[in-house]
Amino acid sequence: MTTPVKLYRNPKSGHCHRVELMLSLLDVPYETIDLDMVNGAHKAPEYLAISPLGQVPAIDDSGTTLSDSNGILTYLVNRYGDVSDWTGRTPVEQAEVQRWLSVAAGEIASGPAAARLVTVFGAGLDHEAAKAKAHALFQVMDAILADKTFLVGERLTIADVAGYSYIAHAPEGGVSLDTYPNIRAWLARIEAQPKFVGMAKSPIPNAA
Repeated sequence: MTTPVKLYRNPKSGHCHRVELMLSLLDVPYETIDLDMVNGAHKAPEYLAISPLGQVPAIDDSGTTLSDSNGILTYLVNRYGDVSDWTGRTPVEQAEVQRWLSVAAGEIASGPAAARLVTVFGAGLDHEAAKAKAHALFQVMDAILADKTFLVGERLTIADVAGYSYIAHAPEGGVSLDTYPNIRAWLARIEAQPKFVGMAKSPIPNAA
């Protein structure tokens, strides 16, 4: 019997959800371990041994421990998936996937993810600046997705998995998706995947 991968998470974290979504799409058995971060569970010595920076998500795959969501995605497809399908079949595809992973760690993190940190978690960030960054990104993405099924061509890759969670839940951060029809269609295509699993929802404030 395969030992389930342990996923240490906050159930409302998009970084954690992208790992859970990847596990599910790959049909890898897993169990979720929700950390009591309010009371410092992510800073406990036993957790720091798994995730030295005290961040979520982290995984324990039969003794192999990893943190950083994009790094975990790469590990999972190398360990359990068809690597070229998920990370690119050509040098150009591989470069495009890497670009979107950089966007996930950059523009998505400072845009829709940061805006949601303010409304869902009460983070002391500049909400208006984060929303502006989100809309600037979404304008570019909506144009790119006008003639693409997924971010890198016609099949799902880890680029889509890395981008999905915070964009799908952008309205929870006060960022409306109403004017981005191609993004909404892209999200729907991901949600139509047979093994799709969603993230816990939070209230939607007045979006703009």
